[in-house]
Amino acid sequence: MTAPRRRMPKAQRMAQMLTVAEEIFAEQGYLATSMDEIAERVGVSKPMLYEYFGSKEGLLIGCIHRARTELREKTAAAISGAASPEEFLRLGLLAFFEFIDEHRRSWALLRQEAAVAVPSAQEEVEGIRQQQTDMIGAVLASFTPEIDPLEAEAFAEIVVGATERLAVWMERRPSVGPALATDYVMNVIWPGVARKLPEPAQPA
Repeated sequence: MTAPRRRMPKAQRMAQMLTVAEEIFAEQGYLATSMDEIAERVGVSKPMLYEYFGSKEGLLIGCIHRARTELREKTAAAISGAASPEEFLRLGLLAFFEFIDEHRRSWALLRQEAAVAVPSAQEEVEGIRQQQTDMIGAVLASFTPEIDPLEAEAFAEIVVGATERLAVWMERRPSVGPALATDYVMNVIWPGVARKLPEPAQPA
């Protein structure tokens, strides 16, 4: 007699659904993907898919939200040991480019097709940008308390805009990896940041 299949915990099942959906969205595009296909590849019924996410749009939003969470955790972990503003910026940039490199196809989908096809997806993608700018601005202010908050916010927006555009450029330049992309951004941005930082204390 065949043993009954073990029921998968809900969190694990949701993670599986998101992983499969992200793969199919990236392969075929959001509009060409059906819930039937996702359910079949996951190995669950379509009603269960709807029970967990409500709709195909809800599933897409779930994919973006998970990416947002993973990027925040990866970036926060990378910069946690930074001992200087320069190291903080470099480690944060490297974490971002590594994340994009690991999710290259999915990132392209979320940035382009899905954001156009589903307006709420654009809001989620914008939430990722805001998350990164808030983190950069807060850490910069912690290193340089006297910096004008508006200037810190502007700097954070410049960094996020530059890295996102470079990530788009990297899609056409597979030979450019995360480390080289980080060097490119640092070469342009760091000199301007360094001018705003207090002079290091001179030895007595």
